[in-house]
Amino acid sequence: MTTHGFLLGKFMPPHSGHLLCAEVGRRLCDVMTVFVCSHDAEPIDGHLRAEWMRKCLTAKGYRVIHMHRDIPQTPEEHPEFWPIWRAAIAEHHPEPIDWVLGSEGYIHRLAREVGARPFAVDPDRRIAPVSASAIRADAWANWDHVPGPVRPHYQRRLVLVGAESTGKTTLAEALAARLDSQPIPEYGRDYDALFRHGQDWVPADFETIMPGHMAFADALAHRGGPILIEDTDPVQTLVWAEMLLGHATEALVAKARAAVPGKTYLLLGHSTPWHDDGTRHFAETERRAQFTDRLAAWLDQFDADWHLIDAPDWTARTAAARDRLQALKHPE
Repeated sequence: MTTHGFLLGKFMPPHSGHLLCAEVGRRLCDVMTVFVCSHDAEPIDGHLRAEWMRKCLTAKGYRVIHMHRDIPQTPEEHPEFWPIWRAAIAEHHPEPIDWVLGSEGYIHRLAREVGARPFAVDPDRRIAPVSASAIRADAWANWDHVPGPVRPHYQRRLVLVGAESTGKTTLAEALAARLDSQPIPEYGRDYDALFRHGQDWVPADFETIMPGHMAFADALAHRGGPILIEDTDPVQTLVWAEMLLGHATEALVAKARAAVPGKTYLLLGHSTPWHDDGTRHFAETERRAQFTDRLAAWLDQFDADWHLIDAPDWTARTAAARDRLQALKHPE
């Protein structure tokens, strides 16, 4: 006979304690159902929370069900609170429930209502000392308890863009080191080295580079800390398309625009000396200035949060970048 575990919650957002409850239930039962409940008056979209849980619980035996419905949230709100919830649960979970899991005290009453047994998981929160409200109040202070799929929602990215030989990679590595992390690398540079070798560029190249960089960056974000350092991004790729092809497609513009929210950009000016590392294209000051101007224009058009760092001295340039990182770590 198939046994069913049941975990009900808002998961606003999901955290390590929720995942612990779900894992215990999966090991206890054949099918572990996670019932994500949401209504309109909540600070995080319910569909997003359900998708987070699906991404967190991918092993065989898990089932995530989402119910978005404006029904009473506490027994004090309505005299028929428990009958309303019994009917809602039966509608979405018609199978008999064997175990109701959770860390909250209400699981005992809920278990009685659905004819199941309660299983308290870490009720004192000694294993996972966290709550969803604590994460909403300060996600960064509770970062170890924020699951990978949820992290991008709370992360900020500090992105370095600029013309060639302006120190993007060097600064990205230095800033990431201050966070004990690694920067998100520039995918386009690897693509050029592998496939183009600096010549014969076509629109399809940039249509590959841009989503490629975004996919790689998003994969690293699930493992990253509260602040990610990114060495270039789709806005930089957009300008490369303009500079090498003479134009950029509307599809590239749309992708670059969509990549901007949640980021702070450091535009590194072209006042630094030119250094040819064997992979660069534009040694002329006029072309480097054009690259800088196009980046500034697109960042303005996309209403990005961006700051120009144009000190020719490397020490001053690094200090300015560190100041911006510090401001991101401790916003006013």
